[in-house]
Amino acid sequence: MIPLKIKTVKNNDLLIDWDDGSKSSIDFVTLRKNCPCAVCMAEKEEHGDTYIPIYTKDQLTLKSIKQMGNYALGIDWKDGHNTGIFVFDYLYKLSKITES
Repeated sequence: MIPLKIKTVKNNDLLIDWDDGSKSSIDFVTLRKNCPCAVCMAEKEEHGDTYIPIYTKDQLTLKSIKQMGNYALGIDWKDGHNTGIFVFDYLYKLSKITES
């Protein structure tokens, strides 16, 4: 799956038009909560499945989004966190979690 168009709505959701004609929406809380970087993964492991993070406004505000090669997006959050690389297939899976 490859995104053809990506945009933000109300600084709250990431809207993606995929190359198969489907569209999806991922809210910023889901993106941040599922950040695939090593720091965030270690935090999840440390706290376990019952951990519910509480985010500040800066942690949920996008500063920028950039394409990483032909396979992923890099997201830079307003609080300075920017090490998560969201592979397109992972983004698609996240969008299905959000739809459920």
